[in-house]
Amino acid sequence: MQPEGPPQEDPGSGDLTGRTFPLGDWGEPAERLDELYRWVEQGALRTADWYLADRAWKRRGARGLRAGAAFGAVCGGVLPLLDLTGAVGGAAPWGYVALLLAVACIACDRYFGLTSGWIRDVATAQAVQRRLQVLQFDWASESVREVLGPTEGTASEAADRCLGVLRRFSEDITEMVRAETADWMVEFRSGPAPLVMQATVPGPASRGPEPSPGRFPLPPGARPNMPRQRPPEPR
Repeated sequence: MQPEGPPQEDPGSGDLTGRTFPLGDWGEPAERLDELYRWVEQGALRTADWYLADRAWKRRGARGLRAGAAFGAVCGGVLPLLDLTGAVGGAAPWGYVALLLAVACIACDRYFGLTSGWIRDVATAQAVQRRLQVLQFDWASESVREVLGPTEGTASEAADRCLGVLRRFSEDITEMVRAETADWMVEFRSGPAPLVMQATVPGPASRGPEPSPGRFPLPPGARPNMPRQRPPEPR
């Protein structure tokens, strides 16, 4: 006996990839819509699980580096005092080593983006889960409306309305993943936004040529008046 449906993939392995859209017979619209809803819901749960799994190792690494930075900072402040009071002779040089260790831990955390990546993963997973809750209540509302009897429109319009709900949800999830990836790209490059992102972000309109000195700028919308030329006189 094999379980029904395609094999489940481990959300922590690999990347988020596209899925094959389920194609079937629309002879039974209700069953078809229910299948599409389950497909969309499983995709959202898979996305949230992937971010939560990606958060786990980043959280462990970030906590380890921050613990090392705190330990190095404490040792860097305590060891010189112990050497100064004579409690531990020759401990001051080790204090500088401890401070260097603390700085190295902080630099590694910022370079590899463990803390920031952990926060982004948590925020994205929570956003996906909140949006999924909205979809579940919207779908329940549509189901109740169909059970009680469509009060507005035909059955075809009701199906289009349900498909619109699923499509908007899928677009919202895709936009959340795109925004998180864009933030990661900006942080990874440690510079200006990528060219593709700059093309999608609206910016200030390009200005025209600056007016030459000594001339008054024309009001907006006004066209310059060209001097009229005198027609040639007949010979």
